[in-house]
Amino acid sequence: MGLEEKLPSGFLLTTVEQAVGLIRKSSMWPATFGLACCAIEMMSVGGPRYDIARFGMERFSATPRQADLMIVAGRVSQKMAPVLRQIYDQMSEPKWVIAMGVCASSGGMFNNYAIVQGVDHVVPVDMYLPGCPPRPEMLMDAVLKLHDKVQNTKLGAHREHEIEEEERRRLRTLPLVEQTEGAAS
Repeated sequence: MGLEEKLPSGFLLTTVEQAVGLIRKSSMWPATFGLACCAIEMMSVGGPRYDIARFGMERFSATPRQADLMIVAGRVSQKMAPVLRQIYDQMSEPKWVIAMGVCASSGGMFNNYAIVQGVDHVVPVDMYLPGCPPRPEMLMDAVLKLHDKVQNTKLGAHREHEIEEEERRRLRTLPLVEQTEGAAS
């Protein structure tokens, strides 16, 4: 009935979303934001043993304008938080963030006034990577899971609809939280 019936056999059809997703996931350039011991593990991923270049991450970008993935590795101090936000804002769309290590994810063992208790208070995080410090294999696994997320990201009006659906789901769960807090009062 459609176009696919009139094409010769072996002809591959795809959508623009699938093609763009494949291109984005295959050419992701990370901006490093190494702040503590997790940065050492992040640097080893670029070496010959783990070779992150196999996944389209040929080089770690020194400038945020050429990067589309930020790997925040380590604890973020209150003084470093505005710098982190500025670097994130300088990255072009689309952009993703991996919080590498328990310090970046939740503040870790540094539960004090000087450390941000989770980098998600400063920038939106797409993937949380636990560990103190996480092994390079764990970072590679997080990158591959992020690749799946990037490849399946919708475009244009489809993306706006997807965001609206996520917001509706989030708002449906909020009244339950408010009701339990009200009952406890």
